[in-house]
Amino acid sequence: MIAPRPLTAEAFRPFGDVLEATGEPDRIINQGLCGRFHDRARLDFGDGRAGVSIFEAKPRSLPYRLEMVERHPAGSQAFVPMSHAPFLVIVAEGAGARPGPVHAFLSEPGQAINLLRGTWHGVLTPLHAPGLFAVIDRIGDGANLEEHWYDHPLTIG
Repeated sequence: MIAPRPLTAEAFRPFGDVLEATGEPDRIINQGLCGRFHDRARLDFGDGRAGVSIFEAKPRSLPYRLEMVERHPAGSQAFVPMSHAPFLVIVAEGAGARPGPVHAFLSEPGQAINLLRGTWHGVLTPLHAPGLFAVIDRIGDGANLEEHWYDHPLTIG
């Protein structure tokens, strides 16, 4: 069984970025009433353009059965929750054409993630309703999805 650990910027850096308002803002804007935490995601699109979509995913529960991971070789993908609830983040180390060891993270309310281009990851896994997310990813022609199905599902819990 893979135990989810807290989602921290340091632990998640090999897979992407944790988007959160921590520390002091980089800039104070809007007549001194707004802190800007500037440029927090390494967005990367090989071609095409950035698009913002809304995903509505059904909540899951722990323990979670991981049967498949996927990756997007042509662009990064950011998941921004539209509610103040934690979600499960599953990623796998890169190992060529197949995923390597799997890692699981549990977000805190107020955290979002950006997956680097080509990062193996589980599907969107909210743990509470409504499971509503803004997703910033590549919009363009050509294939941008690879899936890997496990012969023996893994348990995240």
